[in-house]
Amino acid sequence: MICGVDEAGRGPVIGPLVIAGVTIEDDLKLRENRVKDSKKLSPSRRRNLAEKIKELANNFEIIKISAQDIDDMRQVMTLNQIEVNAFSKVIEELKPDICYVDAADVKNERFGKEILSKLTFKPKIISRHKADEIYPVVGAASIIAKTARDHEISIIESDLRRKFDISMGSGYPADPITQNFLKEWLQRFGKLPPHTRNSWKTSQKLLNNYKTRKLDSF
Repeated sequence: MICGVDEAGRGPVIGPLVIAGVTIEDDLKLRENRVKDSKKLSPSRRRNLAEKIKELANNFEIIKISAQDIDDMRQVMTLNQIEVNAFSKVIEELKPDICYVDAADVKNERFGKEILSKLTFKPKIISRHKADEIYPVVGAASIIAKTARDHEISIIESDLRRKFDISMGSGYPADPITQNFLKEWLQRFGKLPPHTRNSWKTSQKLLNNYKTRKLDSF
C-alpha cells in the first residue's frame, strides 16, 4: 500500500493549515485520471478530481489546524515541526507500507526522518521537495488538502461578511485585497478578525502600526 501526504495553507495569514493523506494500491488509476499538483488545476477540476480520488483511494485522512491552534503551537515549536507532527498523525492513521511526502524542510531527508521518528511503525518514507509534481499519489493528497481548505475558507468568508461586508481576498499576505481587509477590520473593530494567524509577520506589523497610531492620537 502506498500513501501520499501533502498540505495546503502553509503560508496564508487567514484560515487553517490542512494536511491530507491518500492510500492506494498503486498509482495507475491516478495517472489515468491525470492527477497532478493541485496548484496546476482550476478550482472546478480540483473539486471533480477530489471526488474521483476519494472513490479510487483505499483510504484518506484529513487534519485541519486552525489559525488559533497554529498561533498557540508556534509559541513552542516551528511551523516545520507543526507539519512533522501533523504528517505523522496522518501516516499513523493510514498505516501504509511506503509513504511519499512533500518535504517542508529545506533538507528533505531530515523532514522524512523526523516524521519516521514519531511513528509507532516503520514504513518507508520518501521525502522530496515538490513531491506533488513528481508522485501522483502526493498530487492526489494535495488535491484533497486544497479542496478541504477551499471549503473552510468559503465558510470563513461567509461568516465574516455577516459582520463586515468586504472581500477577504485569497488570505495570503501578499494579496492586496487581503491586506486591505485586515487593515479595515482592525480599524473598525480594534482587533484582527477571527481565523487570522496573529503570529504572522503581516498581522504583527498591522497590530503594531495600529497601536502606534492609537498612542499618537492621545
